[in-house]
Amino acid sequence: MALSISAVVLFAIIVFILIKKSGLKAGHAIVCVLLGFYLASSSIAPTISELTTNVAGMLGGMKF
Repeated sequence: MALSISAVVLFAIIVFILIKKSGLKAGHAIVCVLLGFYLASSSIAPTISELTTNVAGMLGGMKF
């Protein structure tokens, strides 16, 4: 069975867990979100998108 989940949902879950369990402060999480928005509008965004697509494809192709 293949499970497909959006990267945004996955990262939101990770941030929520880090806030609750590891003591990540909400201010730090907001700074990370703002960094993501600024990176998305920068000239490096296509490279980051291609990298994450390639990594997801590589992980999706692994057989356990």
